Amino acid sequence: MSFANRQQAARYWKENIRLMLSLLCVWFVVSFGCGILFVEELNQIRFGGFKLGFWFAQQGAIYVFLGLIFFYVYKMNQLDKKYGVYEGDESVPSVQDTEPSAGNTASQQLEGGQ
Repeated sequence: MSFANRQQAARYWKENIRLMLSLLCVWFVVSFGCGILFVEELNQIRFGGFKLGFWFAQQGAIYVFLGLIFFYVYKMNQLDKKYGVYEGDESVPSVQDTEPSAGNTASQQLEGGQ
């Protein structure tokens, strides 16, 4: 990743940290809040035959975590494009660029390329 200047890098990381902190807050509320603190209130509601508090503690939090991962990837791709550091812009070297040519074998390379 290369930035045009330090200010651009600082803005990028500030937005990245803000996104991570907001997603960590959602993670905390779902895992600790719904699974432990508010479990009695949520157990008054049924979801798929199970009490909602139990469901959040056992399965719902996992689904939310997976959703947070996909949301983070989506938002980071947008952020990377915004600051011009998107990974899709880099060209991947082809196989021809990485393999030695047929006339130049490994033993020839070790001998000095004769």
